[in-house]
Amino acid sequence: MNKTVLITGASSGIGLHFSHKFAESGHDVILVARSEEKLVSLSQEMKEKYGVKAYAFPADLSKPDAVKELYDKLQSHQLQVDTLINNAGFGLFGEFEDTDLTTEVDMISVNITALTALCKLIGKDMVSRKRGQILNVASTAAFQPGPLMAVYYATKAYVLSFSEALANEWASHGVKVTALCPGATETGFSDAADLHSSKLFQSGVMSVEEVVEEGYRQMMNTNKTVIVPGLKNKILTSTVRFIPRKLVPAIVRKVQERV
Repeated sequence: MNKTVLITGASSGIGLHFSHKFAESGHDVILVARSEEKLVSLSQEMKEKYGVKAYAFPADLSKPDAVKELYDKLQSHQLQVDTLINNAGFGLFGEFEDTDLTTEVDMISVNITALTALCKLIGKDMVSRKRGQILNVASTAAFQPGPLMAVYYATKAYVLSFSEALANEWASHGVKVTALCPGATETGFSDAADLHSSKLFQSGVMSVEEVVEEGYRQMMNTNKTVIVPGLKNKILTSTVRFIPRKLVPAIVRKVQERV
């Protein structure tokens, strides 16, 4: 039997490319995103192109009961998740006093609450079976505070810290937990976050194919807990620890502010 991977945010960007990567390698795929139309089309493509089973489970992970309903659906279909890719997430750019509170609360729900709940429900099953792997998509934003994207950076700091802690707890149970920390990447993220005018996304970005290729390879073939794709991103995340903490927000703001 093929192993099964569940991917959130599967209809675009990093999630979409992970979906293709796993299906190409012979995994059955459970595709989760908000758009039912996109998911149904993608699942059909996966079946025809790769000859795997593909399930389309639309869900809005910002809703309080979404994860429980998704987990119940897995149970009713008798689906066992061998690999969980927590990719769903979004950001918002702007001064905190001007950004929309409802959007930021939804961001916390998706980036933190839903990710945590999926790790809890699906991870417990992995622990009981003594095998499984989880990849949580964090960001290079996790390594420092981020003026002009204060809530987003904070959510990704949570994802990194949480993933490292779980990796330690579950290593003895045969469950591998990894945090993928890409930097600026060519996806729909910058559109959704309104980052068109930010210096960060005008100073060079990685392709989504590069990010997924490196993330997949290291997750499957190494025991790394934290994966930072790209030499520039590795250097940035390594050097920030040597900068006086009080200076870090000012530097990040300079890099990220509008052109």
